[in-house]
Amino acid sequence: MAAITAGLDPRGIMKAHASDLLRDLDLTDDELRYLLDLAAAVKRTPGDYRQALAGKSIALLFEKPSLRTRLTFELAIKQLGGDALFFEAPIGVREPLKDVARNLDRWVNGIVARVFRQETIDGLAEWSSAPVINALSDLFHPCQALADMQTIRERFGELQGRKLAFIGDGNNVAHSLMLSALRLGMDFALGCPEGYSPNPDIVAQAEGLAAVSGASLTIVHEPAEAVRGAHAVYTDVWASMGQEQESAIRRRDFRGYQVDDALFAMARPDAVFMHCLPAKRGEEVSDSVMESARSAVFDQAENRLHAQKALLLMMM
Repeated sequence: MAAITAGLDPRGIMKAHASDLLRDLDLTDDELRYLLDLAAAVKRTPGDYRQALAGKSIALLFEKPSLRTRLTFELAIKQLGGDALFFEAPIGVREPLKDVARNLDRWVNGIVARVFRQETIDGLAEWSSAPVINALSDLFHPCQALADMQTIRERFGELQGRKLAFIGDGNNVAHSLMLSALRLGMDFALGCPEGYSPNPDIVAQAEGLAAVSGASLTIVHEPAEAVRGAHAVYTDVWASMGQEQESAIRRRDFRGYQVDDALFAMARPDAVFMHCLPAKRGEEVSDSVMESARSAVFDQAENRLHAQKALLLMMM
């Protein structure tokens, strides 16, 4: 992030202020670790922060519908004492994006945007001095990855040396998980069909992070190879919003990539199953794995609230 100031509050938690979260690597390694510590503190004693955003107004701009992202951000803002303003429409269609951003800049203290294209997020940040948070784009889903790192840390403690396996499309969720996991010292393995590999530029960034942290990055086209020895097995829908016309083709291409009992059994005996939701049971995951005692999907959903509170506290 472009700017950060730090000090200690009465509870011993470092205070931080940062500019934008447009992509995962806008957080420094220290900021990422601090944010996970703060998310744990907020979850443990939420009442300590209930007026932290008093007098602040934050705009939620959504081009895509959402259950978890919208409600957890609205709740986070309100539970921190701020006001959330929701707007659902294409951004930059009725009027230029730069005009939208400069209007918001005069009214609100922050912008949370869930959009189809990364360029929209970047444009909002370019034209607004208010902090901008990427709540999902075609390239990244940093808020989801923050909650996921918090969830894995709750289950296994230290993240260093753990293994996260992602089965499915090399999409925005895979990108953010890859970048976050590797710099926290987690091995990351992606099992995807031919033609569905992650963005090569993001893979190059991930390889650089792995070289620094000592973690391993593996991208293969055999699900069992990716899952073997994993502490967490993660999947996502095969066709995301905006890809509905590809659903039939993707169901064919992803045949054999379902996380079912047989594939999940190849992970560690104490492995957890993870999914960013919504899930299409019977496609990317079996109902038995979703409902198993080792499914962490609703812990992830809960931690969206706590991780986003921590993010808002850092940026506001």
